[in-house]
Amino acid sequence: MTKQRKTVKRAAKSPTQRLYSGRFGFVMIVLLALPIALLGRLGLLQVVPEADQGFEFLQDQGDARSIREVAIPAHRGMITDRNGEPLAISTPMTTIIANPRLLLPTGGESPQEVEVVNRLAVALELDAGELLSRLKSVSSRRFVYLRRRMPPNEGESVLALNIRGISSITEYQRYYPAGEVAAHIVGFTGADDRGQEGIELLRDSELTGTNGSRRVARDLLGNVIRDLGVISSPEMGQDIQLSIDMRLQYIAYRELKAAVIRHQAEGGSIVVVDVATGEVLAMANQPSYNPNNRASFIPGTTRNRALTDIFEPGSTVKPLSIGYALETGLFTPDSIIDTSPGWIRVGSKTLLDPVNYGEISLTRIITKSSQVGTTKVALQLDPNELRDRLYQYGLGQKTATEFPGESAGTLPSQMVWSDIGRANVAFGYGLSVTATQLASAYATIGNGGVHVPVHLERNGVDYRAMSNRVLSPEISQQIVEMMATVTTLEGSGKNARVPGYNVAGKTGTAHKVGAEGYMGASYRSLFAGVAPVENPRLAVVVVIDEPTAGGHFGGEVAAPAFGKVVADAMRLLNVAPSTSTSID
Repeated sequence: MTKQRKTVKRAAKSPTQRLYSGRFGFVMIVLLALPIALLGRLGLLQVVPEADQGFEFLQDQGDARSIREVAIPAHRGMITDRNGEPLAISTPMTTIIANPRLLLPTGGESPQEVEVVNRLAVALELDAGELLSRLKSVSSRRFVYLRRRMPPNEGESVLALNIRGISSITEYQRYYPAGEVAAHIVGFTGADDRGQEGIELLRDSELTGTNGSRRVARDLLGNVIRDLGVISSPEMGQDIQLSIDMRLQYIAYRELKAAVIRHQAEGGSIVVVDVATGEVLAMANQPSYNPNNRASFIPGTTRNRALTDIFEPGSTVKPLSIGYALETGLFTPDSIIDTSPGWIRVGSKTLLDPVNYGEISLTRIITKSSQVGTTKVALQLDPNELRDRLYQYGLGQKTATEFPGESAGTLPSQMVWSDIGRANVAFGYGLSVTATQLASAYATIGNGGVHVPVHLERNGVDYRAMSNRVLSPEISQQIVEMMATVTTLEGSGKNARVPGYNVAGKTGTAHKVGAEGYMGASYRSLFAGVAPVENPRLAVVVVIDEPTAGGHFGGEVAAPAFGKVVADAMRLLNVAPSTSTSID
């Protein structure tokens, strides 16, 4: 009995034991429920995409921190000459960029950050103090350029430092193989790779490509650790082919530079045009600049003088005026004009010849560039008809080049013409032209009297379909033969002669115009012509601005450069020599 009571007593639990036992059970249930709940939550996140903050949400959050969409740069199209010779190309370069927040987490105050910037400055070839100051000023930003368009091998050496917050992008840099020789035609691009001058500016929209994009994963340092694929492919810019022949361009540039140096001139231009097609084969200017070295730019040197600078063409207009005189039927090349006594009074002005030529033919008026003879012919012509004829040659209007900043020049337009006004226009005063317009006019004469719009690009446009006849073939040939006498030994342009070829042209010497009128001792020396006489292939214009040594007349200064350019051009283009020439 006593033993049974003891057993019952052991089986009974005290209230404290019962409390502990309940807590233990509760804890066990909780401990078992937690992993079950965790597993349930994990299953929910991994399996049910529509769940609040499910696996798709978490993936998006992770991607937002590591996945980036980066541009695939599209390079500009090439610019080439007529033979495919590159004049402007784009080369890939490395641009070093920084995230100042990652690079300088304390704002550049710690010695460790200063040391990192010092190492970075050495690799970038920058001043360490200036770089640190610059980074401090933008320490709150996430993006800043450190050095743009480095050669790829140099960029790789910077990235090899593995500095937190430093990365790179690819940009393209424009390179101009012909340098200063074709700079005024091709132009150049700015820091944003957009056209600033020349063809680069004119055809910027065609040359500029469309960037593509791709998705990448980056680490905390900003380095690409995985390429996730292309989103859109880049579309490269369109190539532009010019009418320029770089072989002739080098010749024209060489001779122009030599003439400017020889005569200590302010500058000059040479334009070479294919008379049959209107294509500009060469267009050189002085002074020039190197588009590959922007630090060398001098204000004013970037303009294309052959298309922007206007001037009075002087006696180079006489063949055009005489051509109209022949068209009227009032004159022939052999018509006699009395130029005695070597001067003529027109209104209040006295116009002079160097000597009294007496009675001379219309041809000899061109040969000797007689002011008196030209004036007497002009006073018998309708001035409005003459003006209109000059316009048909391409004067007083822009060419088909569409070149940025091109000048249209001016032609006088009057209801009532004074006699001196009529005379002035006939010998090239009172109007203004560009060197390219003058070349266009002479190309018209060389092309049998048909004017084809002058242009710089081979873009598939049929410019011959836009042509117009200015002179009859017979009259244009007569003018060419009359101009051929200018380059004989007794002509004013004898220095333009070319061994083996007959050439035709006209000298010109014009006073420069300043703020207060004509500048007494400042001239432009001109020579314009075609070659060869028998079947003209090229029209060439040479303009030398303000020569100060070795004379100032067109026959002394511009004619020799014309002869040298034509001599080399004829051989380069395989033009057959003339059967007989004025040079033994």
